[in-house]
Amino acid sequence: MDSGLYANAGAPQPFSITPSSAGYLSEVARWGKFLAIIGYVMIGIMVLAGLFAGAAMSMFLPQEAIGMAGGGFFTVLYLHRFSGKMQDALRLHDEELLASSFANLKSLFKFLGILTIIMLAFYGLGMLFMFLGMGIGAMM
Repeated sequence: MDSGLYANAGAPQPFSITPSSAGYLSEVARWGKFLAIIGYVMIGIMVLAGLFAGAAMSMFLPQEAIGMAGGGFFTVLYLHRFSGKMQDALRLHDEELLASSFANLKSLFKFLGILTIIMLAFYGLGMLFMFLGMGIGAMM
């Protein structure tokens, strides 16, 4: 694909983060931490709503709310870890923390990608059953 582009590049050179890149990463980390804190609060509200509303309304299943909160917890956890480690890495100029921060960002995107694939599969199955139902209904 891009093999011709890097064919004559030679050995990879170490690079450093420029001040403007550090500024961007710092801002991303601050926003990430803010969103993670909001996410933790929303997950807590979702769990409480699932527990209390499930007892009050028979049509609402508390397992659904707790299940969604469980899935959301990992996205918020990875985002919080990324943000915290990125802030520490930039403050301490620590490459290991920087790498760990990006590893958490990779885990966040990987988890979201897998979750997206699962949701698309459910949508596909739903559409398949819908069309099967329409076909069976048309035959009657």
